[in-house]
Amino acid sequence: MKIGVLGDGAWGTALAMVAVQNGHDVKVWGIDPAYLQAMIAERENKKFLPGVKLPESLGFESDMVKLARESEFLISAVPTKFLRKTLQPLAAADGMNTPLVSVTKGIEPDTFLRPLEILRDVLGEDKTIAILSGPSHAEEVARKRPTTVVVACENEVFAQTVQTAMMNDCFRVYTSGDALGVELGGALKNVLALAGGICIGLGLGDNALAALMTRGLAEMTRFGSAMGAQARTFYGLSGIGDLIVTCISEHGRNRAVGIALGRGKSLDEILSGMMGVAEGVTAARGVMGLAKQKNITMPITEEVVRILEGHASPAEAVGNLMQRDPREE
Repeated sequence: MKIGVLGDGAWGTALAMVAVQNGHDVKVWGIDPAYLQAMIAERENKKFLPGVKLPESLGFESDMVKLARESEFLISAVPTKFLRKTLQPLAAADGMNTPLVSVTKGIEPDTFLRPLEILRDVLGEDKTIAILSGPSHAEEVARKRPTTVVVACENEVFAQTVQTAMMNDCFRVYTSGDALGVELGGALKNVLALAGGICIGLGLGDNALAALMTRGLAEMTRFGSAMGAQARTFYGLSGIGDLIVTCISEHGRNRAVGIALGRGKSLDEILSGMMGVAEGVTAARGVMGLAKQKNITMPITEEVVRILEGHASPAEAVGNLMQRDPREE
């Protein structure tokens, strides 16, 4: 198949490599043509995936519309805060009906929209869009470490097409009909990873991290169910699976931000030194906004937002959570 990848960050590059391994004709689009040329010359994504040699057959394309027209499906790996503006050229292109797989994990802070909703807002309500998510750090996928994900779409045929195209001995793909739950899991786990990192940064120990992940899963499931997702989805790869890996892995950017916050660094200082995007920072405010609209209790997320906005220190936030009124589990 001809597959186009929108976004030359770590995750887009890693998924492009998976598709190349499966024998597909793959091209990656990036916003900076000069950086694309550097990757072509060096066969390495030095900014976002250093130390990994890119396949010689992996192609690159600076014209997004041209790539979309030539592809049988697109993989969108553009961070949430850039997604709306970045994909605008596709909205203006005539006859653009190429189906799309979104691998972005976040919530737009001002509109509270999920990536799928942003994409439909930009590209049209009738656009065929699948969601791919799960415990899948790019650094390990690119190095062919065993990884399992889930692809969800209302269009079962397209979900199965993506499954067949992307699955191999190192990258196992399940399908699901709950696109809402799979997408929410990817957004919510990033917020909880900030909290997990804060636990580590404060030196609170394994008991605290285990409690955070367990109660975090309850929070994810409560939120997702209230939004109309299936509760069981959050006990799968895009829920508890992604939550575990993002809270314990050294590759997790949101976890790293949380650790730095727990150690006393300011958010501005942390973000100014980051190469990639920590989706949980913007998603936290969006999730909390939706929770307030729907009257959903989200104590961990609420404390994360208070820390991010400077209304509580990490230690104060922990105290607030530990001193909540007693209740049944």
